[in-house]
Amino acid sequence: MSVEKYQSTFIQEQFADRIGGSNYGKDTNIYKFEKIKRAKAAAKKAFPDVELIDMGVGEPDEMADAGIVAKLAEEAAKPENRGYADNGIADFKVAAAKYLKEVFSVDGIDPETEVVHSIGSKPALAMMPSVFINPGDVTIMTVPGYPVMGTHTKYLGGQVYNVQLTKENNFLPDLDAIPEEIARKAKLFYLNYPNNPTGAAATAEFFVKVVAWARKYNVVIVHDAPYAALTYDGVKPLSFLSVPGAKDVGVELHSLSKSYNMTGWRIGFVAGNPLIVKAFSDVKDNNDSGQFIAIQKAAAYGLANPAITEAIASKYSRRHNLLVAALNEIGFKAEKPKGSFFLYVEAPKGIKGGQRFETAEDFSQYLIREKLISTVPWDDAGHFVRFSVTFIAQGEEDEQRVIGEIKRRLTDVEFEF
Repeated sequence: MSVEKYQSTFIQEQFADRIGGSNYGKDTNIYKFEKIKRAKAAAKKAFPDVELIDMGVGEPDEMADAGIVAKLAEEAAKPENRGYADNGIADFKVAAAKYLKEVFSVDGIDPETEVVHSIGSKPALAMMPSVFINPGDVTIMTVPGYPVMGTHTKYLGGQVYNVQLTKENNFLPDLDAIPEEIARKAKLFYLNYPNNPTGAAATAEFFVKVVAWARKYNVVIVHDAPYAALTYDGVKPLSFLSVPGAKDVGVELHSLSKSYNMTGWRIGFVAGNPLIVKAFSDVKDNNDSGQFIAIQKAAAYGLANPAITEAIASKYSRRHNLLVAALNEIGFKAEKPKGSFFLYVEAPKGIKGGQRFETAEDFSQYLIREKLISTVPWDDAGHFVRFSVTFIAQGEEDEQRVIGEIKRRLTDVEFEF
């Protein structure tokens, strides 16, 4: 046996079971986002002169506000900001607490003990199970949804119980339908509103019920709120922490990625129950050395200027109006969400006299390959596709052109719903 083959065999046998063990890399199943990537590449190759309209990427289409960028440059030039930030600087924590008060009417957040920065929400969700989950413990996750906290629960030997988000229940989890044995065994419950991918918004009444449920079963609530400030048509931004008793049972995760066009900056925060914040900070301290101080100071500037987010939300609201109107004229049953930049619509059953769509993925692949429109399919609870209004467009006139082009491409066939 050659040295290279021996080393390859040796390494293959060392992989952890959580990622596949000795079978790692041999799975022939293709993750849906990889399928989308491949379909986009094939479509571009087949139709090189046709614009591919990308409505699948959940990422802002513009740069961060010029004031935030200028603040970063100013702070990056200061030698005192060059070192490790560890669990964050006071300026950012104070700004986060004030932001929760000003935007969400959350009172009584102590910036010293009830806020800690994170390098974006994704790492925070990845670390949270390490605070609570032992082998056999349960995390309740909502599907469709963002799976990271569930993935790391499984990495630690825990179990995941999925609760479906259905149109019939306004894409809110049915707390009463969670089996008693699961509720009593669970340690964590992941919520995310406004929701990815459905765009659904929670209500204060729902959060009140969540708090009561968490107290009854002694379950920690982790509310992931990266879209919380992106709301439309007079809907006031709502924080889980604004509900009485919420801080007794959980924490809320905020991110500047979506609300401030700061996706690549990787900055957010965890706020709420001081004991959870302390324990999370200890785990975090063993995972990272903090975000660059200049980024934290630029983020603090952003949090102190929520009008930046209001302008971003206004743009997304306008685009939602255009997209909803166009899709409904075609025959879809689209409803403008109350928050987020996602529009979640049921996939058609097929094309009249032609191709059938057994799944949302079938329809999504058709859109990419035949119409050069990229979306994300979700078949977890019904057959839906997610459009994102973060598509590339330079100004209102160009937005209208893009939506008009989508409508044109989708009206040369007749869909059956």
